[in-house]
Amino acid sequence: METQQQDSLAISQVLENEYLPGIYVGDVVKLRKIYHPGTLLFGDVKGQPYAKTLDQYLDGVEHRQSVKDSGKPFKGEILDIRVVNSIAVVALRVKMYDFNYEEFLSFHKIDGKWLIVNKMISDVSE
Repeated sequence: METQQQDSLAISQVLENEYLPGIYVGDVVKLRKIYHPGTLLFGDVKGQPYAKTLDQYLDGVEHRQSVKDSGKPFKGEILDIRVVNSIAVVALRVKMYDFNYEEFLSFHKIDGKWLIVNKMISDVSE
């Protein structure tokens, strides 16, 4: 149980110190460090299918106006972290630009480091 709590805390720190600040300011260097290179991203945005490789996603982040610079609202909230051995699933709610995302991030602990290996998003009404 103690290891599970330590792993949940480590994942929370990745989210709060790397993931959320990275998407807020558009820091692709910071984001690349917490994603596995083979990560795939799926979901829907405003009812349209969304499917990207990690490189496609990070290219979009790099070439868009950051949420910080846009002046639009931003809030990230961790809803749940579920850890089983070396895998974990995290549910988040992220408000950014004019979107309200429900996100599910899959993590895998590789060489002692928790990395995002899959990201699923859906834009929902408030």
